[in-house]
Amino acid sequence: RYPHATKIFVNGVWVGVHQDPKHLVNQVLDTRRKSYLQYEVSLVREIRDQEFKIFSDAGRVMRPVFTVQQEDDAETGINKGHLVLTKELVNRLAKEQAEPPEDP
Repeated sequence: RYPHATKIFVNGVWVGVHQDPKHLVNQVLDTRRKSYLQYEVSLVREIRDQEFKIFSDAGRVMRPVFTVQQEDDAETGINKGHLVLTKELVNRLAKEQAEPPEDP
């Protein structure tokens, strides 16, 4: 019925199909980058097999992920081709983690 649709799997279970997998993958990646999905969630798009796999089960192997800016961004000051995660950002996050929580 949909010869060009991509099958969507979650933890190995086929949950449906999607007509625009490139858009779907970009949306899910953006969702993970904004921390709506946990960073441990693995995303795999297999273009040849027309499959998009999402894994969130226990025991996932993780590796560091570096995001490179695709366009100049005046809001953040990050230019095209530069790492989004900078040393300055890492230091700021470490400082925030070290500070004691404020009383409500």
